[in-house]
Amino acid sequence: MILQNQTLKTEFILLGFSDLSLQVQQFLCVLLLLVYMLAVTGNLLVFTILTVDPVLHTPMYFFLRNLSFVEMFLTTVTVPKTLTNLMADDRSISFLGCALQMYFFLLFVNEECVLLCIMAYDRYVAICNPLRYSIVMSNIRCIYIAMGSWIMCILFQFGQVTFIFSLPFCKSNKIHHFFCDISPVLKLSCTDTYLNDIVRMTASVLFLLIPFMIILSSYIYIFSTVMKMTSKAGRSKAFSTCASHLTTVTLFYGTAMLVYLQPSEGYVDERVFAICYCLINPLLNPLIYSLRSKEVKGSLKRKIWDKVLFLFKPRHLF
Repeated sequence: MILQNQTLKTEFILLGFSDLSLQVQQFLCVLLLLVYMLAVTGNLLVFTILTVDPVLHTPMYFFLRNLSFVEMFLTTVTVPKTLTNLMADDRSISFLGCALQMYFFLLFVNEECVLLCIMAYDRYVAICNPLRYSIVMSNIRCIYIAMGSWIMCILFQFGQVTFIFSLPFCKSNKIHHFFCDISPVLKLSCTDTYLNDIVRMTASVLFLLIPFMIILSSYIYIFSTVMKMTSKAGRSKAFSTCASHLTTVTLFYGTAMLVYLQPSEGYVDERVFAICYCLINPLLNPLIYSLRSKEVKGSLKRKIWDKVLFLFKPRHLF
């Protein structure tokens, strides 16, 4: 009975950035709001363009559309609650709310890891084996790959989060983070979390380390192929594109691996790195992956021009 009373937590307290001064918290609130709005707007714009324009219904843009969808919700899972906590004194989150936030956060983060890996492989096939591209990355195969990645992430994280929140929480209910993440929540448990740490490390290897190694291998092959190009302009453009892609991928995987591949006791401030993969990457990816593309920019210009023509088109009353 005593143990039951100890484990019936009805809510947690997200300490977030409460250790900072009020002025810094206010500045951070405005900054996070601005970045959040830009990230959601950019990804929504890319998602809309890639959906409505049939010209862009290709394997590469199919996965980019999925990536934009993921990043819109990845930021929305964590940032609005963080903004609310920065503006209000009440920093509480219900037990169920914490579990749902962790589940959807991990789901979207893992799906982004898989999508970035698939997109790197897509570029590898397109550049290194272009004659087989239409066969290897056919439309139906892309749909199966996307469905498989979603199903894998949904089932794995459902199991992991259920395992975490079946633990007894009889310590403090204060979470030293701005959202419900694995390590800060596990620290509140009063039982041995060794098995949970094993599952956490397994997930980190499966969804972070292995995809990152596949991405690096893909880009090594891409760079070696690009070096053989006879056109200097084509080689320069390919290097520029690949370098920008690799930069954002390294930022995302690097910061995530620093957090999720560290021991359970932790040695880095997870909040700083979490901002990178929760906000900075969703802000940068639409610019680097989509809005730099000639096809996407051309589609955007056509849509804007069509709207302008429609607005100024003479209308007959009768």
